[in-house]
Parts: sequence; structure tokens; C-alpha cells
Amino acid sequence: MTSKDPQAPQLARLAALIADETRAACLLALLDGRAWTAGELARHAGVAASTLSEHLGKLVSGGLLAEERQGRHRYVRLADARVAQLVEDLAAQVGPDTGRRPRSLRESSAGSAMARGRTCYDHLAGRLGIAITDALTARELLLQDTGFALTDAGVGWFDSVGIALDRTSRRPLVRACLDWTERRPHLAGVAGAALCRHALNAGWCVRIGSERAVKVTAAGERALTELLGIPATTLA
Repeated sequence: MTSKDPQAPQLARLAALIADETRAACLLALLDGRAWTAGELARHAGVAASTLSEHLGKLVSGGLLAEERQGRHRYVRLADARVAQLVEDLAAQVGPDTGRRPRSLRESSAGSAMARGRTCYDHLAGRLGIAITDALTARELLLQDTGFALTDAGVGWFDSVGIALDRTSRRPLVRACLDWTERRPHLAGVAGAALCRHALNAGWCVRIGSERAVKVTAAGERALTELLGIPATTLA
């Protein structure tokens, strides 16, 4: 018996790739946009290196991860923005596990930091991402009426801040990404990635811990208050 839809077997294979807790943990960790070694991912997922290697092989052959080797180290990252969007969207459907109590103070602190501000592949998420998205919208730099769209003033704002937008990219200039902790959309796409990259390079935000969490610096508080009118208390 054959499927009536030729895409059905492909969809089933993709779902099977993600439908494993260890592989799901790896995909979520790699949403920080960086390349991880197999050893780092094994420790993160709490499995043996040999077990993790088998899982990574499946994710690479399935097109969800890209790998490169430097000396004895094997690095993997999400294959592209399309894969990141898939993982983000699935994570948003699940949402935070509000019914489970943190197992330790460290876990509780890490969860609070992730909710406050984090990278979502290559853009900002959490309360920080939402605050920036809301501020852009309030100043009519970003429209949310029928999907996300930058206004002419919004494009000008990015230029005035010195954030270059790659208008030749095949990715959308802006898109909405459903935030899995805030349950509201934050800014993604080319503009979201450029803003996140600028925030990290300019020292507005710094990464904290081994997760995707970021913290707004004093310089970032001043910049975001001056440029977007975001109160410092919102960013703390």
C-alpha cells in the first residue's frame, strides 16, 4: 500500500528524527546559534559520547544539522535558519513546563535568566525580545497588523543606528516568531538577526552561562532607553 501524498513519508521521517528526547535536547541547545562539540552536547543531554554520536549522525544525515571538523574536534550546528524556525515553532507549541518545579536553585536561576532574555537562534527572545518588538511597534517602526512588516521609518531607524540590513537575503526581512515563554511574537528574520548581532557586538547584551541566556548591560540599558524608550526597569 502506498501513501496518497508523496510528502507523507518525508514528513514521517522528519517527525521521527525529532521525536527523541536526546535529539530534541540537542536541537534546542543549538538554538543559541553557535557550533557545539559532540562532547559538549553529550554533557548537556546527559548521555554517553558514543550514544550522542549516533544521534548526531542521524540529525546530520537527515539534514537538520551541519557538521565540521577541526583537528580532533567535531562541531555541529543547526543546518540553517529554516531548521531553527522549525525547532522554535515546535518549542512554542509545547511552551514552558510550568507544572514542574525546578530541581535545584541553579535550574531555577537558569530558567529565570532564559525567560528574561535569550537568543533564539540568531535573534533576541524572552522579555527582552518582546520589549524591543513592542517598542518598535509603538514607535510605528514595525507593523503587526497582518504579519510583521518594517515601515519606511523602521528601515530608516536601522540605518540611523548603524545596523545594516541584508536586502539580498532569501530570508524575510522581518517575521514573527512565537516566544515560547511569553506566548507572544517577537522580531525575527533578517532585521531580528541584525539587531541581535549588533546588540552583542556593541556590548548591549552579553551571554551568561552555558545556555542561550543573555543579560542587558548598563550600556545596553542606556542605548535601548535612548533609541527605543524602553525603561531600564523592563530590562532588569
